[in-house]
Amino acid sequence: MNRAPEYVSYARMDELHELQRPRSDARGELNFILLSHVKELLFRAVTDDLDTARHALAGDDVADACLALSRAARTQRVLVACWESMNGMSADEFVAFRHVLNDASGVQSFAYRTLEFVMGNRPPRQVEAAYREGHPLVRAELARPSVYDEALRYLARRGFAVPADCVTRPPEEQHEPDPRIEEVWLEIYRHPDRYRDAHRLAECLIEVAYQFSHWRATHLLVVERMLGGKSGTGGSDGAAWLRTVNEHRFFPELWTFRTRL
Repeated sequence: MNRAPEYVSYARMDELHELQRPRSDARGELNFILLSHVKELLFRAVTDDLDTARHALAGDDVADACLALSRAARTQRVLVACWESMNGMSADEFVAFRHVLNDASGVQSFAYRTLEFVMGNRPPRQVEAAYREGHPLVRAELARPSVYDEALRYLARRGFAVPADCVTRPPEEQHEPDPRIEEVWLEIYRHPDRYRDAHRLAECLIEVAYQFSHWRATHLLVVERMLGGKSGTGGSDGAAWLRTVNEHRFFPELWTFRTRL
């Protein structure tokens, strides 16, 4: 038996290319599955970098945290490009195989949910669902502070006026916008030369948040182009639901303090 080339055996490429199994003969379905797989893997890559940043912040290593955050933002740009690739499919091409998806929906992705939890979006309804029937990776994430929680803890250790209740809150509870945290970021941006590390951290965090919002906005546009006003798969409200989600911002005080700067 011929041995597979090292590139194939190391990354198990032969198995990877066996995973795409369309349920129809429609031309666009294979591309849809391939891009769905790519997005899932990229979710994991971003999560891994955010986890690295989180551990670095816990050790007061801002340089390594910012390196990991910057790497995550680069990968997020590739995620946005995935929507651009899928956008090349016409509405009639998508309709030709949409029925075979049954109730499958991207909102069921445990990799995506884990990423949202790592970034700090932990609404009670999603937390309850994760504890009840979520994937082990999603449930495990709820036991850890988010990357934003760790950023606030780092600032508190550096002497900034971060309220105690913002750093002692149980990790499964979502961080809510707090004007006291807004004051902390405002102080940092008013004196960037004095607080160089904190300012750099803030810029890296806001880029990650920006790229996530960019991904959501592009998702909305692609869905509107594909489905118009139809309901989404898996019983979601399609574009209407995505418009609501688009209003959410990660690391909220990093957005709101700017009005006062």
